[in-house]
Amino acid sequence: MNADKKMNYFRKSIYKMSGYVPGEQPPLGTKIIKLNSNENPYPPSPKALKVLQEIDGEMLRRYPDPTGKSFRIAASQVLGFPDDWIIAGNGSDDLLNLIVRAVGEAEKQIVCPAPTYVLYRTLAEIQDAEFVEVPYPDDYQLPVDLLIAAQGAVTFVASPNSPSGTAISVADLEILAKELSGILVIDEAYVDFAENNALELTKKYSNVIVLRTLSKGYSLAGLRLGFAVANPALLAELNKVKDSYNVDALAYLVAASAIADQDYKTANAEKIKASRAKLAVSFQELGFDVWPSETNFLLVRSPNGDAERIYQTLKVQGILIRYFNQPRLQDKLRITVGTEEQNQILVKTLKEIV
Repeated sequence: MNADKKMNYFRKSIYKMSGYVPGEQPPLGTKIIKLNSNENPYPPSPKALKVLQEIDGEMLRRYPDPTGKSFRIAASQVLGFPDDWIIAGNGSDDLLNLIVRAVGEAEKQIVCPAPTYVLYRTLAEIQDAEFVEVPYPDDYQLPVDLLIAAQGAVTFVASPNSPSGTAISVADLEILAKELSGILVIDEAYVDFAENNALELTKKYSNVIVLRTLSKGYSLAGLRLGFAVANPALLAELNKVKDSYNVDALAYLVAASAIADQDYKTANAEKIKASRAKLAVSFQELGFDVWPSETNFLLVRSPNGDAERIYQTLKVQGILIRYFNQPRLQDKLRITVGTEEQNQILVKTLKEIV
């Protein structure tokens, strides 16, 4: 085959799109302070880890339960929702993909406020759907009227939002649920560090889906388990699109134990919230602008607008944070809240380079 021959195997939209670029993931054991992907700095629940030590090989020989019944029951007991209101996915990204695959197509609009999680755009582009970004103001108050006017087939709202860390009021989300003719997806990936949640809206509005993940609050980013809560009639249609065995048996088992251990999760979340408050003060003392956060990270603006230089300098010194080379974010950095020791090293290093 001629190596110079132009490939033409895929849809034109695939060649045109950039694709999602995850944060850097150094190999395990690398001596680095990793504050770039919003992973929980504390280990998973001991009860979840114990499950891994007691795995029966027969579980691995057989296909997993395609509906994840055991996990859904465990989640339902924690959330106070019937288990048929819950669908599990291979991380909440899998569920985002599922929703866009079920709804998105040419001439349909996928809408979200921006800046936000860039995977929303990627998934819309894969489906050839029209992607509409409604700009957030600088204070990240939700542009409710503009989102309603857009009337997307799907409207994504991350609450709390990434990369800003700001939370959306449930009252604003309810206005959207009432006024939108399409689906409203409330992405609550960081809800374990927030003061409120929007779960009750799923009972009041049949077009609302709330997404959750075990990656952040439960320290299980490597497990890949997320779930959605919505009216069973809505989930019935999504189940038609879902891969037969989209979550493996180990993930279901570990996740069920983790979500049942609410005391452990809450204790770690409270430690992170306390550290977040201290870290915000440290950044302010260094001259950074700091956005109010209800997540396990902070969005900060560097005093001299030299965010990329700070990112590169910290990387050389063994500290990874997140820099976004995109409009409205070039002068900002997103920094995961680490352990107290990690945070102190970060602040000490910043004092030397800012």
